[in-house]
Amino acid sequence: MLKHFVASLSAALILASGTASSAHAANISGAGATFPAPLYAKWAETYKATTGVGLNYQAIGSGGGIKQIKAKTVDFGASDKPLKPAELAAAGLYQFPTVMGGVVPIVNLPGVKPGQIKLTGAVLADIFMGGIRKWNDPRIARLNPGVKLMPLPITVVHRSDGSGTSFLFTTYLSMKNPVWAKKVGASDAVSWPTGIGGKGNDGVSAFVKQTMGSIGYVEYAYAKQNRATFVLLQNKAGQFVAPGAANFAAAAAGAQWSKAPGNYVLLLDQPGPKTWPITGATFILVYRNQANPATGASVLKFFDWAYKAGDASAAQLDYVPLPAAVKTLVRKQWLTNVKAGPKPVYVPR
Repeated sequence: MLKHFVASLSAALILASGTASSAHAANISGAGATFPAPLYAKWAETYKATTGVGLNYQAIGSGGGIKQIKAKTVDFGASDKPLKPAELAAAGLYQFPTVMGGVVPIVNLPGVKPGQIKLTGAVLADIFMGGIRKWNDPRIARLNPGVKLMPLPITVVHRSDGSGTSFLFTTYLSMKNPVWAKKVGASDAVSWPTGIGGKGNDGVSAFVKQTMGSIGYVEYAYAKQNRATFVLLQNKAGQFVAPGAANFAAAAAGAQWSKAPGNYVLLLDQPGPKTWPITGATFILVYRNQANPATGASVLKFFDWAYKAGDASAAQLDYVPLPAAVKTLVRKQWLTNVKAGPKPVYVPR
């Protein structure tokens, strides 16, 4: 299933890229986050069929996407780790969100069904620090009365590449466990105390699938596609909740986009009885001053189309589309933040 999914994803991206001799327009190139890659593949396929314009997107991780847009080797970068306003300004970049989703801990435990294991953020951090080494540890057992926990060694699986998914995950662990915050911290790439590394969400999924007793973290679309065994997490309201679009949307409900400089918004550990605690938006990075206005316009036109026509695909893959008001806000930002000289490169219609 995993190999089929990865092959299908790669094929979709290659198919959508088309050829440089397209009669309609030049193709768009982008690179970065694996978090939204399944959705970008679907959007690209549909957009290619509709407009003749292809998208060549490399799902190399958020860190790689940030590096490539800064190096000007792609038309846009993609990152689940939003850049702070100062970093955006220093690089001459502007960022805007596309969709929202969730990061999900997944496990490989014999006889355990999806949603059967409950964990708190503090215990999850202890596991990823190597402080809890077996699944029948009393700290896990206390959260799971009635569940038969075998004395299996725990194998931690984490990202090996610079990853916005890791940024969201480690930021959440830092919020819930002071020891993690002090010893490991929050970043797209940290010095992991224990475990093995997989490249991309698909790499982590593969290691968890083949390693009995393992635990990792992936974007929800990968967990669902691969029928992975997800855990329930305790949210800020004290409720143990399952991942899913409705609970991601609950976490995003209070986001104050209009008051966030540089669109820097985190959706972690939000209040509310249904919220999934590791929720985040994914972002696109483009240059404020476009050396090639036609290319900049093509990028914005693609995402404008996605805002208009891509919500159904997003929902099918369990991402949360942006609220209409946020889309309107972003479109207005394009007029003043992405220019060629004094003029905007693209005017939404």
